[in-house]
Amino acid sequence: MKKIIKLTVRDVRFPTSLEQHGSDAMHTDPDYSVAYVVIETDQGMQGYGLTFTVGRGTEIVVCAVEALSALVVGKSLEEIVSDFRGFYRLLTSDGQMRWIGPEKGVIQLATAAVLNAVWDLWARSEGKPLWKLLVEMDPRKLISCIDFRYITDALTEEEALDILVKAQTGKQQRVDQMLKEGYPAYTTSCAWLGYSDQLLKQLCTDALNDGWTKFKVKVGADLKDDIRRCSLIRQMIGPHNTLMIDANQRWDVGEAITWVTRLAEYKPLWIEEPTSPDDILGHAAISKALAPLGIGVATGEQCHNRVMFKQFLQASALQFVQIDSCRLGSVNENLAVLLMAHKFKVPVCPHAGGVGLCELVQHLILFDYISVSASLDNRMCEFVDHLHQHFRSPVVIQNAHYMPPKDPGYSCEMLESSVQTHQYPQGQVWKKLQ
Repeated sequence: MKKIIKLTVRDVRFPTSLEQHGSDAMHTDPDYSVAYVVIETDQGMQGYGLTFTVGRGTEIVVCAVEALSALVVGKSLEEIVSDFRGFYRLLTSDGQMRWIGPEKGVIQLATAAVLNAVWDLWARSEGKPLWKLLVEMDPRKLISCIDFRYITDALTEEEALDILVKAQTGKQQRVDQMLKEGYPAYTTSCAWLGYSDQLLKQLCTDALNDGWTKFKVKVGADLKDDIRRCSLIRQMIGPHNTLMIDANQRWDVGEAITWVTRLAEYKPLWIEEPTSPDDILGHAAISKALAPLGIGVATGEQCHNRVMFKQFLQASALQFVQIDSCRLGSVNENLAVLLMAHKFKVPVCPHAGGVGLCELVQHLILFDYISVSASLDNRMCEFVDHLHQHFRSPVVIQNAHYMPPKDPGYSCEMLESSVQTHQYPQGQVWKKLQ
């Protein structure tokens, strides 16, 4: 029995705002950060988890993790995974803490960090990378990890099990394919909103030389500027490579339709987060208006939970599902969304970047292809080339593809030297900036 005897959480921040990395129309000065969780067992094993933030407010997530820790410490790993659905519900349905959710906001970010650490511990204890733990898990066991409460009108346990059982056919070939070729990725690193044209051109040229064919551009602050930058990128990447645009929630519904119509000549595959991430009917209206232009709507990085994804899918309000490994309630809730997306025949193209999001979400999208969708049509995973050097098992990109991780766990473990140097506010990096 591996009993969890300790949980620690630290506020780790990187001053990315100094060079405008991550800047977009809504988040103009992000300092990429994490609430970083380590759980320890009485047998000396550790599990690592995190949730991503953009600076100020990380200390609030840390407080929420500390509030949840009493529900975790004292339990054994075996006890948790034998009824993972029950454990998920324990964290999300605490009779008092549920009031400050439920299953959304800071408390759900904290839940994700804690559960990410538990999944990392489980995968490590089995000696497998997380994607392999999921792929090799018995379908009934996998289903038992998911809380189906509130989504059975869209996906029942029986339907979910049927999806997994049907996908057993050809599974080993897909595993072999991923190990050889990797999962297709797109880059957001070239065109942050705060970057100069000169830097944008240089990064685009470098990316093309490195084999990238799919590019995302931040838009939404100034229409003339967006027209100029989209024109520049389209000229750089040519007519046959893929372009996506991302407004990061900047517009009202009517404004989104008008603005994106003006950018349609640059042939974007999708407009991402065109309006409030909570406005399901607004996204549906935008989807309907842009369909004749061949432009889809993508969203999900700030979608609270499986219930909201259910409604987005039911309302035909998005054409690309963007799961996030830290916004939803860890692997458990992401599994529910992957299965719903498959039922509704909507491709999943995960959100990544930040600190550690690429490291985590690669496991989920590998599982989706191998064990759920069995399709790469209109599918790709975001990649941002920032801060990977701070992880013990950083992502490996070859020919613009994510190569499957080989190390046991969920790829969450950060280098202790990086954690100490960037811990806020007492780390050496932050002392220098004060």
